[in-house]
Amino acid sequence: MYFKKMTGKKCYLSPIDVNDTQIFTQWLNDLDLTKNLILYSSSINMESEKEFLINLSKDHNYSIIDIETDQLIGNCGFSEIDYLNQTAEIGLFIGNKDYWNKGYGTEALSLLIDYGFKALNFHSIMLKVYGFNARAKKCYEKIGFKQIGIRRESLLRDLKRYDIIYMDILKDDFYERCK
Repeated sequence: MYFKKMTGKKCYLSPIDVNDTQIFTQWLNDLDLTKNLILYSSSINMESEKEFLINLSKDHNYSIIDIETDQLIGNCGFSEIDYLNQTAEIGLFIGNKDYWNKGYGTEALSLLIDYGFKALNFHSIMLKVYGFNARAKKCYEKIGFKQIGIRRESLLRDLKRYDIIYMDILKDDFYERCK
């Protein structure tokens, strides 16, 4: 069952439902879906995914739900939260390929970032993106993320080396974009 924690025009964010273990397990075993994730070389079974979702659901991680159909399309959330310094890392995963390149990721991240700044009092939110993932980088730049560094050739994927790009967004940057 899904609950509208943060609502946009296309999607809403709901606390993670552990009953979605099967769909997440299916997505996370699709190499085409996971090539942009750290889990690319992992073999995910139902039991390990259920345990992972239980742990994810204990913090600020949310399912992304299509507002018209109430269909699960992915998840997003915060990690590496440092309340003292008001920082966090953010992540996004759109598992349903029918929703790629349609603005759902941008809206879901914008909802979560707004929540992070207003409700959790963050000042800076960071993310990492693989150098070959142009679609994600474009999404992040649209929201207002700026590149802050590159770790050169630090990812080995499909026998090739890629950079990992570090990006962040400050509270003022995010709300300036919204004016």
